[in-house]
Amino acid sequence: MTAVDSPTPGADPVRGRQIEEYVFGGLIVALGIFTLVEAGTIRVPSSASSVGPRAFPYAVGFLLVVTGLAAIVATVRGKLGELEDAEDVDANARTDWMTVVKLLAFLVAHLVLIDLVGWPVAAALLFAGAAWTLGARPWWKVLLIAVVLAVVIQIVFASGLGLSLPAGIFEGVPLLDG
Repeated sequence: MTAVDSPTPGADPVRGRQIEEYVFGGLIVALGIFTLVEAGTIRVPSSASSVGPRAFPYAVGFLLVVTGLAAIVATVRGKLGELEDAEDVDANARTDWMTVVKLLAFLVAHLVLIDLVGWPVAAALLFAGAAWTLGARPWWKVLLIAVVLAVVIQIVFASGLGLSLPAGIFEGVPLLDG
């Protein structure tokens, strides 16, 4: 270990892991509560059967709360998650923030472009950008696979499932316009 990688004197690694486990459990509980609250805002048409559109979100929210609470209780009892034990993982490696920034930029671009140019183009950019950022090469194969994947998803959702994703520039194209 170098001086940069050495832990802070007096720091308790188990205590740090406990805090991480509490934060994880708390975030899962918070996500579950958010899901339950938002599920209550779903409008239920009068023609809905006994199991309306709120049932699934309520079930997911309830399970998230229970899972988060179980993680917190397990941490209180001293049962911590196992540390990563893989050959190809360097526990001392620092986070590559440039990769994180690139991935975030492609995600934001997707969110901005989806209404402007449509799902197929925005998704192809997201898929290709994420794959390229994570090291896929050559770029033209990545782009080709991303375009095919985005178009297949558009066709499955629009034609197969009858759901509408924004077609954007492909509006009016028979298979791509839901």
